[in-house]
Amino acid sequence: MLCFSEENEIWRKNLDNENVEEERRAQNPEDDEISLIDLLAVLLRHKWLIIITTVLAMVFAVVFSVISLVLPPEKSYLPNLYTPKALMLINDETSSSGSLSSMISASGLGGLASLAGISGGGSSYSGLATYFVTTNSFLDAVVDEFDLVERFEIEKSPRAESREALKKLLTADFDEDSSVFSLSFTDKDPEFAKRVVDFSVKLIENMFLNLGIDKNLLEKKNLEQNIDNSYKEILNLQKRIQSLESSVSYGSAASLPAIMTEASMIRLELEAQQEVYKQLKTQYELLKIKMASETPIFQVIEDAEVPDRKSKPSRGMLCIIITFAAFFISVFFAFALNAVENVRKDPEAMEKLRSGKKK
Repeated sequence: MLCFSEENEIWRKNLDNENVEEERRAQNPEDDEISLIDLLAVLLRHKWLIIITTVLAMVFAVVFSVISLVLPPEKSYLPNLYTPKALMLINDETSSSGSLSSMISASGLGGLASLAGISGGGSSYSGLATYFVTTNSFLDAVVDEFDLVERFEIEKSPRAESREALKKLLTADFDEDSSVFSLSFTDKDPEFAKRVVDFSVKLIENMFLNLGIDKNLLEKKNLEQNIDNSYKEILNLQKRIQSLESSVSYGSAASLPAIMTEASMIRLELEAQQEVYKQLKTQYELLKIKMASETPIFQVIEDAEVPDRKSKPSRGMLCIIITFAAFFISVFFAFALNAVENVRKDPEAMEKLRSGKKK
């Protein structure tokens, strides 16, 4: 009962103090207003805390940046990163009629069309190119080509983790105004980054080619293959004729008619093959003229080059951010220390804290 009476008395005393404080505030409302002079006085009182903290943070940021720059890239905790970029022109005009979705459906890739957002009148070659970069087949091809699992030192879930790591470094972007599709890769080795971009561009080009979207490009590739085969066949027939002609001087009189007959047949085949070669070359040249007058669906307009300037990090900006962060944190601590000092100097506040601890 005695303890309860003491606690009750303390509670009444605190309530009376609160009522007196409220009356004082009602009579002098200007006492609750925060004065700019008071704030400035607090900052001046703790100026050395603010100055020393800010200067130390600035020195730390500068030393941190300099050391990261001096160390070799493979040992630096903040190495220079380089981002080569390749530019491609993608013509979406021919895809508006829905031909793209019909081609993909005919090739058995209807699911790919729906995932890429390609359906009906909303067909887009640029959307398809952007989607290609995110497919597992594309990512796995890049990972396997450059052995990124070992390069990134991935041990757990190598396939999934390597894909996620590659997505963070490989960036694809399409500018609708210029119809330019850009592909870039970021790495501390500029030459390695360029090789990754070149391989990725070639991979996307082959994907377009395999889908058979650009008929002109597909026909051009077939003509080049046929021309090469025809040329090799002509060389082979010429060698056979030369071989038969040289064997005439060493052959017997009985075998001479057979050799001459075979040589005549080969000459006829050679003439036919030469005519085929002429026709293929004519078609090839006409196709080149046609392609020159039309805008291709996919065309590389600028290959990636080895960058001689880093893309990030911005060490100067990092120093500025760290310095300003340290300044604002030190200002916060200055006001926090001032608040603690005011509480210690206020008997009523200390009494409240003591009574709170007792409770």
